[in-house]
Amino acid sequence: MRIGTLKETYIADAALFDSRTQKVWLAVAAALLVLFPFVANDYWLYLACLVSINVASATGLNLLTGYTGLVSLGQAAFMGLGAYTVAIMQTRLGTPFLLNILAGGVVAMVGGIVVGIPSLRVKGLYLAIVTIAASFIAHFLFANFSFTGGTAGISIPPATFFGLPLDTSFRLYWVIVPVTILMLLGGANLLRTRIGRAFIAIRDRDISAEVLGIPLLRYKLLSFGLSSFYAGVAGGLWAYFFRVVTPESFPLVMSIFFLAAVIVGGMGTILGGILGALFMTMVPELLKLVVDLLPGGQEMTVYLSPIRTIVFGLLIVGFLVFEPHGLAEIWRRIRRFFHLWPFRN
Repeated sequence: MRIGTLKETYIADAALFDSRTQKVWLAVAAALLVLFPFVANDYWLYLACLVSINVASATGLNLLTGYTGLVSLGQAAFMGLGAYTVAIMQTRLGTPFLLNILAGGVVAMVGGIVVGIPSLRVKGLYLAIVTIAASFIAHFLFANFSFTGGTAGISIPPATFFGLPLDTSFRLYWVIVPVTILMLLGGANLLRTRIGRAFIAIRDRDISAEVLGIPLLRYKLLSFGLSSFYAGVAGGLWAYFFRVVTPESFPLVMSIFFLAAVIVGGMGTILGGILGALFMTMVPELLKLVVDLLPGGQEMTVYLSPIRTIVFGLLIVGFLVFEPHGLAEIWRRIRRFFHLWPFRN
């Protein structure tokens, strides 16, 4: 049982992965991610790419809501900004894939900073209303400007990466998953810096943080900007994945989806964003598979679909009631249990 870790240098103390066990599990996870596309069919590759995109966006929202304590229901709008930026640059300018993704994140970041300006004066439900208003404004702009394609949207040709067209889920997997991993590592490292500590201080008590010398507006806008950047990159990946962007692609219910993912997964943890996005994306699919396996399930889909939705909703409510700290806390309890297992060496 691991009871402590001796750190002899500052670099060792600041390391993100500070034990051999963590490095071994990291290597195992990397090996599984590399092997997965060679053994999975198109359906599971599609779900893997979709989960990765949702993980990236949920992680960005967790930086804002979980770590800084600022409620937002505008994550879908910022994903839309990133997706439309990518679509316009790809179809009209023909710029490279990575440049388009980065530009989508930057445009969404600018939008997030603008929306975050009222955060110094309002918070809680009032701030949520502000972000909802931003979602409606973004939807209006997407649907009524000619360069966004209006209600018809924009169809996107397959992206190319070093001359290779990314026109299948197998090929997109090798781009979407690494980008998501880099964003997760960036978020984890950010929270170990003074910026991350400032976010947490604002979340715990913004007045006390200001007394300690933390400029609230600067760090709140920075949190909004980083969260929106993550959403913009995720939106850009979403655009390349589905290859069509319309105003209806990013409804308000998608923002609620990501907020639920953060709450179910565990607010204020990088792991929470991963587990929450995985839960919110995969559980409906697994329930659908269960329904299809029932006798006469495929013929009774119309009648069983509402039951499947109710079961999914009850699972979310169950987390809020019985484990408000989310799946990340359940995972920590499992780890503690096995660390205390009496036959463990």
